[in-house]
Amino acid sequence: MLLERARSQLLVVDVQERFMPVVHEAERMADKCAILMQSAQRLGIPTTVSEQYRKGLGSTIARLDNVKGDAPIMEKAHFSCAADPNIAERVKSLVDEGRSQMVVCGIESHVCVMQSALGFKGLGMDVFVVADAVSSRHPESVDIATNRMRSAGITVINTEMAVFEWLYISGTEEFKELSKLIK
Repeated sequence: MLLERARSQLLVVDVQERFMPVVHEAERMADKCAILMQSAQRLGIPTTVSEQYRKGLGSTIARLDNVKGDAPIMEKAHFSCAADPNIAERVKSLVDEGRSQMVVCGIESHVCVMQSALGFKGLGMDVFVVADAVSSRHPESVDIATNRMRSAGITVINTEMAVFEWLYISGTEEFKELSKLIK
């Protein structure tokens, strides 16, 4: 199944200040999240940003806060965004508008990302986890989480796949603008 911009929504999970020094390849992951967020904003794909325990882990990193547009930042206590009543309500309202494809990126692959992906999959959504836009403290945790999510029927993609599937066709102004982010 391909992503469709009219059916998609983006979830950016817990890319917060205090995670960055301890997360494997944090800058690469943040770069990919920023590309997804900029692409979603340009293509009119709604984005939700979560923060886990802001007081302890800090705010969303400035790099992503600067490109979030009108995406809400929603604080949560649950590890799974699907278990948080406010985030779940926002996601459901977007599903009610036909946006049943959930694209997920962020931190940490084996905890909040995986639990969110599995939770939304359990609610009947088509869930896509962006492998090069997720990370954990230890690389093996990313591999284990990715394998587990794939086994549960979650589609694993990369940033370039997401952007070009959302674009669907070359030669447009959107293509010219967003393809520059990939290079």
